[in-house]
Order: sequence, then structure tokens, then C-alpha cells
Amino acid sequence: MAYVHLALIVLISYLVGSFPTSIVVGKVFYKKDIRNYGSGNAGGTNAVRVFGLPTGIAVILVDILKGILPVLCIANIPNLSRMQQPLLSQELTAIIAGSSAVIGHIWTVFASFRGGKGVATAAGMLMVLYPIGFLLTLPAFVIAVAISGIVSVGSLTVAFVFPAILWTLTFTEILQTAPSLLYFSILIGLLIIFTHRKNIIRLIHGEEKPLFKKTIKNLFSFIVVLAGSPL
Repeated sequence: MAYVHLALIVLISYLVGSFPTSIVVGKVFYKKDIRNYGSGNAGGTNAVRVFGLPTGIAVILVDILKGILPVLCIANIPNLSRMQQPLLSQELTAIIAGSSAVIGHIWTVFASFRGGKGVATAAGMLMVLYPIGFLLTLPAFVIAVAISGIVSVGSLTVAFVFPAILWTLTFTEILQTAPSLLYFSILIGLLIIFTHRKNIIRLIHGEEKPLFKKTIKNLFSFIVVLAGSPL
């Protein structure tokens, strides 16, 4: 029963993460398949590019929520067999639930396994799992995007900065982090790098198109975006 319970958590989390927000919004409100426009990616950044900032923000917020719900709610689904001990610790179960949602967002079963790049859903997951690490990483993302104007630069920055922050806090004994979360931080960073492999190639060749102007003045705009309020 413990294995069935864990499998149920993984399945529900994956299905929640698989909800193709930008694809649904595009087809319902704009009669467009977002995968045929802009970068071709079904994520929040391309939603901003194709549908505009207000709609893009809405998509990003829903994608963030897809990472929050599995960790906060689905991971806590009670085991019907009260006589059995949980198969894994609550923290590890939450990590697995959140990771399943991220995988669902990237490889959604509802859209031929063509989803987004997992950043927004991973952000929602990390908000709940490790809020301090998330808050310390957020400025790196904002500054990287504000200066470069390229969202993928911010995402790749997070892939390196988030694990670095967690490991630094732990080894300097400023704040202890569970080993499972430490190793997970590396895996989620590698996953972000993997989903951005085409962006990396474009960045190397100078072909990655900025979403915003290359100026620190866009810092305020990004704070507004992250707060979920349209300009």
C-alpha cells in the first residue's frame, strides 16, 4: 500500500504539472497554438512574447501554482493504510511530488509531450520546499535578465546559483539543509540546463533574441512581473 500511495502522489503531481497552460490559453482566447509562434516553446516567456505581458504573467502564475500545489497539498495526501509507515520521509516525498510536476510541465501528456522548460513550475516548487534559498536566488535571476534582456540567461544563472547558495549555507553552517534537498538542487539545476540546451547554442552564436531591452532599468519591470501585476 505504501508503494501505491507514493505512485498515486507521483501520478497526480505529474498530471497537475502537465496542464498545458499556454497552449490552452492560446487556443481558447487567441485561436493559436503557441508552439507555432515565437520560440515555439509552450512556456511563460514565449507566452509574453506571443500574447503580451498581461497574458504572459497569467500563464507564468498558473505554471508557478503547478509547482506549489504538489508540494503543499498532493504530497500530503493521507495513506489509507494507517498501519503502514510512510515509504519515504515527508521532505523527500514533497521533492518527488514537485519534481513530478516539473517533469509534467516539460513533457506534458496532454500536448504530445511538448511543454515548457520547467522554470516557473520549479520556482513554485522551490518557494515551498526552501523559501530562504528561493529568496536568495531570486535577485540573481532578476539582475541577470534585467541586464541581458534575455530570460534564458536568468534561468541558466539560477541553475548555477541555487545549488551554490544551498551548499554554501550548509558548509558555512549559516543554515543547515537536508542532504536530499542539497542533492536535488544539483539535479534541478542540471535539468534546467538540459531544457535550455537550444538556448545555450543560440547564446553561443549570438542568436538568442532578448525579450526586453538590455538595460538595468528593466529591473523594476521584472519585479512587477514576478509580483504578478501587469505594468
